Amino acid sequence: MNRSGEQIVAGASEDSSMLVAGGSLIHVLRKVDAQAHRLLAVAVLFSGVMFIWPLVSSVLEGDHLEWFAQDSWRDVLNAVGLAQLPRVVISLSLVLMSFGLLSRARVAWVFTLVMLTPAIWVSVYQHDGHLTASSIYNGLLGLALLHYWSAFGRSSVAAATLFALSSLVSLFWYAILGVLYLGHEFAPKVLSLPDAVYFAVVAMTTVGFGDIVPVSEASRMFVVSVILLGVTVFASALGAVLVPVVSGKIRSMIQRKARLSMKKNHTILCGATPLALALYKSLIARAEPVTVIIKPGLHNEYPASTDLIEGDAASDEVLEQAGVKQASNVLAMQDEDAENAFIVLAVKAIDGSQARTIAVVNNSQNLEKIRRVKPDLVFSPQLLSAELLSRILRGEKFDADLISELFVAKPIPATVDQDQDETMETSRASKGG
Repeated sequence: MNRSGEQIVAGASEDSSMLVAGGSLIHVLRKVDAQAHRLLAVAVLFSGVMFIWPLVSSVLEGDHLEWFAQDSWRDVLNAVGLAQLPRVVISLSLVLMSFGLLSRARVAWVFTLVMLTPAIWVSVYQHDGHLTASSIYNGLLGLALLHYWSAFGRSSVAAATLFALSSLVSLFWYAILGVLYLGHEFAPKVLSLPDAVYFAVVAMTTVGFGDIVPVSEASRMFVVSVILLGVTVFASALGAVLVPVVSGKIRSMIQRKARLSMKKNHTILCGATPLALALYKSLIARAEPVTVIIKPGLHNEYPASTDLIEGDAASDEVLEQAGVKQASNVLAMQDEDAENAFIVLAVKAIDGSQARTIAVVNNSQNLEKIRRVKPDLVFSPQLLSAELLSRILRGEKFDADLISELFVAKPIPATVDQDQDETMETSRASKGG
């Protein structure tokens, strides 16, 4: 029985260890999945650096002195090795795209896969068709990118810009080297680097001044390839940059319209004062929908999840964007009383708006002026605080009616305004008489 019990305990212990090990492995795999885009970005960066290393190593060993001792640019390119020259473009592209992968950009993911293909081909070609450590590494890297394709689904303007830059540099590099290599097959001959740069730009942009003309079949086919690639690269680069921008604008417009259509019986809070922030937190705690309007660029302490609009709260366009026609309340809580008065007037001037207007009076001396714009409710923190403190000092009791009376200073009725206006007119007439 004792041996049997010990075997059971040992088996349970072994099963527990296996479960712990399995749980640890799952935890590690989940961490790898979460950081896949960063790990792959580093791997691509390493691939780009190592791919250019043979050429860099030759320069460090002084081979470039022998290259540039040749009589012509064609001899220089032959000395360097035509198969070595694509390494510059491929390496630069991989390094640039590694930064795009960090931002999970889909365009960086696609372009990296495209550039890994010639990287593998160049490595195999230079070793007489044999697989190398570099080609195997890049092949595995490509498979890893395909496996984690879902990690790269974002549309990034920065990554699109890197793609455009890499494409343009690659085309420019190809055009200049091709012109230098085939320089004797043009009329007049292209024998200097400035002339090669000039003709490369002319061919890439399809300008065609006609001062330098290809005269051989090889040079003509080369110029045709530069023109076709130039049109393609410029179009794709422009599209890669503009598509994220345009799609982002369209997405924001759709989201804004959708958000506006869902707003109903909400409160529009205008301002970023401490009182406004405290009221916002209180309303949110009671599950009340709130839209906040603040001045552009104004520092505020509202949470990131706030439905916040930057603009002039007295503007019809901004108020309609906030859904004033569907709102139940509009609170003017700016620092300046004049701004609060303009907000009340703007809300009342919008056709179809049934929102109740509440104006905060920061300076009690402006109370009568605010009343004249006829907000539905007027709230003066100074008068309220003074009256409450006075009653506390006198030991007076509070009830709901008293709090309601003190809390809100009601606007002047229209009849009172008319009486005051008539009195003023009578007074002026008597003085004139």
